Amino acid sequence: MHNPGHRFQAQDRLADGAQYIGGRLTKGTSGRTHAVVNPATGEEVYTYELASTADVDAAVAAARAAFPGWAATTPGERSDALHRFAAVLAERAEEFAQAESLQCGKPLKLTREFDVPGTIDNTAFFAGAARHLQGQSAGEYSGDHTSYVRREPIGVVGSIAPWNYPLQMAAWKILPAVAAGNTIVLKPAELTPLTSLLFAEAATHAGIPDGVINVVTGLGREAGEHLVGHPDVAMTSFTGSTAVGKRVAEIATSTVKRLHLELGGKAPFLVFDDADLEAAVQGAVAGSLINTGQDCTAATRAYVQRPLYDAFVERTAALMAGVRVGDPFAAGTDLGPLISHAQRDRVAGFVDRARGYARVVTGGEAPQGDLKSGAFYAPTLVADAAQDSEIVQAEIFGPVLVVLPFDTDDEGIALANDTPYGLAASAWSRDVYRANRATREIKAGCVWVNDHIPIISEMPHGGYKASGFGKDMSAYSFEEYTQVKHVMFDNTAVAEKDWHRTVFGDRP
Repeated sequence: MHNPGHRFQAQDRLADGAQYIGGRLTKGTSGRTHAVVNPATGEEVYTYELASTADVDAAVAAARAAFPGWAATTPGERSDALHRFAAVLAERAEEFAQAESLQCGKPLKLTREFDVPGTIDNTAFFAGAARHLQGQSAGEYSGDHTSYVRREPIGVVGSIAPWNYPLQMAAWKILPAVAAGNTIVLKPAELTPLTSLLFAEAATHAGIPDGVINVVTGLGREAGEHLVGHPDVAMTSFTGSTAVGKRVAEIATSTVKRLHLELGGKAPFLVFDDADLEAAVQGAVAGSLINTGQDCTAATRAYVQRPLYDAFVERTAALMAGVRVGDPFAAGTDLGPLISHAQRDRVAGFVDRARGYARVVTGGEAPQGDLKSGAFYAPTLVADAAQDSEIVQAEIFGPVLVVLPFDTDDEGIALANDTPYGLAASAWSRDVYRANRATREIKAGCVWVNDHIPIISEMPHGGYKASGFGKDMSAYSFEEYTQVKHVMFDNTAVAEKDWHRTVFGDRP
């Protein structure tokens, strides 16, 4: 039974350091320290030594040394190891939930019911998927040869994960890579390394060999860029902002390595006039506020057809106003703080500037009283903004939903697509033809119908346009983490092939 007074004791639990290299925790050697701060209180809960470029080199060397042995394991052996890994994660579920809530400010009900179970399920999925990594069956396509396709691991993967879902993003990066036979070095965000370190440690406990999974915790401009540009790293997977993604792409391109990018989003929430209004309101509040809005697939732009617009605004504002903001570890809390005071101030800046051209219907302020010391911000609904305004076009990454009206179906779909991003979207309608049209014409990697946010391990996650390319989760992610090799056997046993005449000799 959970003790409500318990907190994850990071300084004691991870006293050996915030680097996980070759199967053990160790301290960084940069000579600089960094503090993990509980964003609900502003309290420093873990101070650690940052990674240097030498630490990155050591982690890559460990991954490179482990690669031949891990790549040579059978799919069944990798599957067994991942099944054991899922079991260890399940045993340690409460510790992961506590650590994630502490470093991120997520309510415990979110980490216990979403982050941790989702990660365990993802691990179990890839345990099964490891046994189904196949190429094309053999066949004779030229007439004189037998061809088949092999899928082979790429080598050492260097991945960078963000701070909004540290545990799940660690899993999304690590699991498909190692299930396919690669080894990996992960750099978590320096703000939130705790659960990535616990995840790597749990893998070792499950019997995954030393060096297969490594974690280096350092600054992006030092450890991150060195990892991406490292000559022994064969692939980079990055999740984060589009601006940083462009920098990652520049470095990766200069070394001609495989690249997977999952970047920003500005998801439209398209409500047609035949939609179930109550379902749409519930979905809009939940879809915009999950993880305090710090979700690249969160509902951020609600477009509501004119007949439902006023009622949608009124009901959404009322439901938002009842969301309980508070201590992530307290029973009854619905919404925790943003990741930091800097992020809270950034979100507040968007809303404050919008007051000059739009209407703040509810929220738009930082709570005071007992919550004043934390990075809290009230759930906020903004209406009457122009389509080309900052608050409609820019990724805010906070608990802010903007709602705009539209008249025709053509206009609604056009507005939904009027963004540089294309990660996720949703369409709300009782008309199957109307909804199906929206799923065809909205340019996004995921389009939900009459819901917003749910993800499952069996289905891919990834975007269009400035939201990046490549897929996390599902068997489709193996496309990122494997090389496709064509093998061709001659079947004729003839020394002089007919095609040789194009180089020497003449046809008789």
